[in-house]
Amino acid sequence: MSEYNAPLRDMKFVLQELAGLEQVSQLPGCEEASPDVVDAILEEAGKFASGVLSPLNWGGDQVGATWNDGKVKTAPGWQGAYKQFVDSGWNALSCPTEHGGQGLPRLVSTLVEEMWNSANMAFTLCPMLTRGAIEAIELRGSDELKQKYLPKMVSGEWTGTMNLTEPQAGSDLAAVRTKAVPQGEGTYKVFGQKIFITYGEHDLTDNIIHLVLARTPDAPEGVKGISLFVVPKFLLKADGMPDKENGRNDVHCVSIEHKLGIHASPTAVLAFGDHGGATGFLVGEENRGLEYMFIMMNAARFAVGLEGVGLSERAYQRALGYARDRIQGTELGVKGGGKVSIVRHPDVRRMLMLMKSQTEAMRAVACVVAAATDAARCHTDDATRKQNQAFVELMIPIVKGWSTENSIDITSLGVQIHGGMGFIEETGAAQHFRDSRITAIYEGTTAIQANDLLGRKIARDGGQTIKGLIAAMRKVEVDLSTHNDDELAAIRKSLSAGVDALEQGVNYIVATYGSNVQAASVGSVPFLKLFGIVAGGWQMARAALASKQRLADGSGDAAFYKTKITTARFYADHVLSQAGGIAYAVVNGAAGAIAIADDQF
Repeated sequence: MSEYNAPLRDMKFVLQELAGLEQVSQLPGCEEASPDVVDAILEEAGKFASGVLSPLNWGGDQVGATWNDGKVKTAPGWQGAYKQFVDSGWNALSCPTEHGGQGLPRLVSTLVEEMWNSANMAFTLCPMLTRGAIEAIELRGSDELKQKYLPKMVSGEWTGTMNLTEPQAGSDLAAVRTKAVPQGEGTYKVFGQKIFITYGEHDLTDNIIHLVLARTPDAPEGVKGISLFVVPKFLLKADGMPDKENGRNDVHCVSIEHKLGIHASPTAVLAFGDHGGATGFLVGEENRGLEYMFIMMNAARFAVGLEGVGLSERAYQRALGYARDRIQGTELGVKGGGKVSIVRHPDVRRMLMLMKSQTEAMRAVACVVAAATDAARCHTDDATRKQNQAFVELMIPIVKGWSTENSIDITSLGVQIHGGMGFIEETGAAQHFRDSRITAIYEGTTAIQANDLLGRKIARDGGQTIKGLIAAMRKVEVDLSTHNDDELAAIRKSLSAGVDALEQGVNYIVATYGSNVQAASVGSVPFLKLFGIVAGGWQMARAALASKQRLADGSGDAAFYKTKITTARFYADHVLSQAGGIAYAVVNGAAGAIAIADDQF
C-alpha cells in the first residue's frame, strides 16, 4: 500500500504566489518565518508525515481504539508516534511563545496540518482539539489557569478536549443540561454527560484537560446561561504535576462510539459527577461560555476544513498511483494498440483532474484565509486588522463547509477510479471515503455553516464584506484580460460568469433574508457551495496568472507552471462552470421546498 508524499511543490507555490508568505513574515511576531526556515519546516513535516504517521493509518483504522472498564487503549504505534510528535516540537508550532510555543504564523501551520491530515487524520484529531483548548484558555482564562495548564498543553505533554454535545441536545446548545455548582474559592462541582468527545479518554498522556459547557444554578435559560469550565482528568499537586494518588477527578469514560470512519480516534461518552461531582474551574465570566467556546469552535472549524483538504490530497495520490499501474482496455482512438494503464482513459483522466483541481483550489483558499488570520492578529494598523478579521470570519464557513463537502465527493471519486478494488478495504481507498464523511458533520454541519454564513456574515452587514471580496475577484478578471492567451481567456470567461452568479446570490440574500428568512435559508447550503466554487476559481485564476508570469520570466520549473495553468483551465471548465445553475437554485429554489405540504415528509 502506497504511503503519502507531501505535495511540497504546490504548497510552496501557494505560499509564495497566492498567500503572500513574504508579507506575512514581515508582520510583528512573524519574523522567524523566512522562506528558508519555512522550506525546512515543510520538508521535515513531510518526512514525519510520510515516515511516521502514514504507515500507521491503515492499521489504525483496522484495529481502532478499544475501551475496557473506563480506560481507552489507542491503536498499535500511536503512543510511540505521539511521543515523537511531541519531542519534535510539532504540537507547539503555532502556539504562543510565552507558554513554550514556537509562535509561527498560522499560514505555515496550515500546510503542516494538511500534511498530518493526509497522512493520518485519526491521529491528527488529538493535537487539533488540544490547540483549540489552548487558544480558549489563552484568550479568556485567568492567569492562574494559564500558568497551570498551558505550558504542558502547548508542549503536548497534556491534551485538551471540547465538551459541547449532550444526548438530548445535539447541535442545539441552548438545550445543554450539564450543571456546575459553586463550591467557593473559585471551584465548581460539575454534573452531567457529554457525548462525541474526540480523544476524551486515551493512553497518550498522563492528563487530559477538558473544556466543558455547563450551567450554574442561577443561569438564565438558553445559550445566554452557558458557562465554560476547565475540568482536568487529574487535579494537580502543589508542584503542578497530576496527582495520580488522590487527584483523580470525577470524570469518566463510560464508552466509546463504534463509527463509520476514523476508527483509531476514540470518540468518548464522558460522565461528569457520578461520584460526588467533578471539580471544575470557571473560564472567564459566568454565562459567557458559548462566546468563549466559539474561540475553540472557529479554530476547530478551520482545522476541520484542512481535514477535507488533506483527505482529498491523499485520495488523489492513491487514485493516481492505481490508475498508473492498473492495465485495462485499449486506448480510445488508437487502432491496433495494446492494453494500457487506465490513466489513459478519458473519463479516468476527468475524474483525476476533478480531484486534483478542487484539492488545489481548496488548499489555496485555506492558505489565503490563514494569511489573513495572521494579519488580523499581528498587523500594526487597526483598520487593516479589522478588515482581515472580517474576511476571515466570512471565509471560515467556506473553508469548513465547502472543503469537507468536496472531500466526500473527491474521496468517492477515488473509490470509483479503483473500480471494484475501491470497494475492497485492502486498497485503502475506502478508508478515505469513510473518514471524510464525518468532516461535514462535526464542529457544525454544513447547514449550520451555511446559516452562519447567511445570517451573521452576509445579511447582518448588508453584504458589505462579501461585496468587497467580489470587487477583488473582479480585479483578477481585469488582470486576465490583459493577456493575449487562449487559456487565460477561457479562465476569465468562466470566472466572470461565476462572479456574476455569486453576486446574484448575494443580492438575493440581502434583499430576502430580513423579510423571508425561510426562503433565503432554503438556498443556504447551495449558496455556500456557490461561494466556495467561485472562491476556488478566484484562486485558481490567480495561480494561472502567476504561472504565466513565471513562464514569461523564464524562472523556475516550466513544467510545473504549465500544468498549473492547465489545471486552472480544467477547474474553470468543469467546476466553475456550475456556478450559474447553483445561483438559479439559490434565487428560485424556495418555492419547491417551502410550498410542499407537510404530509409529504
